[in-house]
Amino acid sequence: MANQEGGDLASQLVDSVREISGLPECRNALRKMYGNLMRRIKLLGPLFEELKDSEQQLDDGDLQGLKALRIALNLALELLKSVNDGSKIFQALQIEKTASKFHALTTQIEEALSQICYERLNLSEEVHEQIELVHVQFKRAKGRMDSPDLQLQRDLALVNKGNEPDLETIKRLSKKLHLTTVNDLKRESIAIHDMVISTDGYPEDCIEMMSFLLKEIKDCVTMGNPEVDMGEAGNSVMRHRSPVIPDDFRCPISLELMKDPVIVSTGQTYERSSIQKWLDAGHKTCPKTQQTLLHTALTPNYVLKSLIALWCDSNGVELPKSNNKRGSECDRTVIGSLLQKLVIGDSDEQRSAAGELRLLAKRNADNRVCIAEAGAIPLLVELLSSRDGRTQEHAVTALLNLSINEANKGIIVSVGAIPEIVDVLKNGSTEARENAAATLFSLSVVDENKVAIGAAGAIPPLIDLLQDGTPRGKKDAATAIFNLCIYQGNKVRAVRAGIVTPLMRLLKDASGGMMDEALAILAILASHHEGKMAIAEAEPMEVLVEVMRLGSARNRENGSAVLWSLCAGDVRLLKIVKELGGEEVLKELCENGTERAKRKAGSVLELLQRIESVEMVVGS
Repeated sequence: MANQEGGDLASQLVDSVREISGLPECRNALRKMYGNLMRRIKLLGPLFEELKDSEQQLDDGDLQGLKALRIALNLALELLKSVNDGSKIFQALQIEKTASKFHALTTQIEEALSQICYERLNLSEEVHEQIELVHVQFKRAKGRMDSPDLQLQRDLALVNKGNEPDLETIKRLSKKLHLTTVNDLKRESIAIHDMVISTDGYPEDCIEMMSFLLKEIKDCVTMGNPEVDMGEAGNSVMRHRSPVIPDDFRCPISLELMKDPVIVSTGQTYERSSIQKWLDAGHKTCPKTQQTLLHTALTPNYVLKSLIALWCDSNGVELPKSNNKRGSECDRTVIGSLLQKLVIGDSDEQRSAAGELRLLAKRNADNRVCIAEAGAIPLLVELLSSRDGRTQEHAVTALLNLSINEANKGIIVSVGAIPEIVDVLKNGSTEARENAAATLFSLSVVDENKVAIGAAGAIPPLIDLLQDGTPRGKKDAATAIFNLCIYQGNKVRAVRAGIVTPLMRLLKDASGGMMDEALAILAILASHHEGKMAIAEAEPMEVLVEVMRLGSARNRENGSAVLWSLCAGDVRLLKIVKELGGEEVLKELCENGTERAKRKAGSVLELLQRIESVEMVVGS
């Protein structure tokens, strides 16, 4: 019964992750919180996939954890949808309240994950280590709430107090609120109008302030684009409401009127850009039917496209322009111009062009595809060897942003970027080294790239960054090292490059904020013979016992895992544990630790009892 229930829960969780993964990109002041939560939830997918296909029995604790996750992911879906709708100005005004919701939800997911005993689930090594890392990320996020953009808060407060904002303030607000184009302003006008006519009772002064700010931003955009006719945006709230779009004309993913409908192998029709994003994310199923796709070819649905055109003409709706080339013609023209500067421009033009491509690649998924299709990746890789430090920073960061797209990962690797990125990691500026480490982590998500990155000599400079980087740099290095060490060969490389000493230093420095990462990496390395030997030589017993005595639940768990790996078959270390008072700590952990920690602690206690029995026999 538990087995069937676990399979059903896992299937539901797989569906939830897929639905969340298919949500559109967030383009408002909540973009960072939205992106962070979505990214972490996506990383839980492999765990649910393996549980769905597994026939193992789940105990009550695991089932309760999965049930709690189901509830949490349903709430996450509602929250993510809600923050991407309506007025962007209103969302920004509510940002503190929404940040609290994101934090509460993150806490709920972390606590649900803590109920699941991964060690007992017979997961593949890669999935097990990935879930360990994701859990660490959720735990870290639980410990500190995402802080809203302080500059945005100050600018909004200035307007809210009735002060006349200057042009620079309005420009900042336009950018931070993602109200930079005519279409953005049209949608915002309609959203504010919908609030006015709704029955939700929004305060009149709030609506008045939002309308005032929208007018200021419109004036600012008009000033920057004098050829644009803003009348249409300004009058949109006064027009008759748009006709209801037939369901068959809406994309099942985006729920918007389709511009370029295409048919997948199951016979379902989707907007080309939406289904391509789904496929680029690695999905092999039809979003609507959940059937496995026989192939990923997309066939234009000319009949439906003609019907949509007729409906638009009959209802006075502007026919949407096809987007099958990804990105507007304006964007493609801009990108083409930037690439020309990379090829024939002087050093200043190359630096400027690389910086603009970096920002465009960060802005949205369509830009990332468009930039790659234009042939930018080989040109950016060439700039990694630029003598101009700023140009190099722009190039490696642009590649980092482009690598978010799964197909782009393959292009980046195929043009020989890995050795060049490793060279930036070794010799670049502080920012360039940090972003090189983050790029290597992004590329290492693909298993075969873990081997190539390790073979290119990335691990020693990552260890250097782990020791001498900024707090952000150390986090980037640790995340990359952890992911690379999922591959056995890289564990050896890391140990031989001397990683244990800096890890022990980070583990002993409780104020450094790197204890979670250090223990997680040590737990991976301890599963390899050379890693076990190197850790044992670093005299870790005192700090491990201390971590198990006073650390967080997850750190106590990882500490006990390292201790078990070290003590198995080593009487000398077992005696040291006993001398340090570790026996009492282990007993307490058996009572109050996580399920995995209880098992590891219990195993070490059994070893201690055996040597006591042997000593008694010898003594008698």
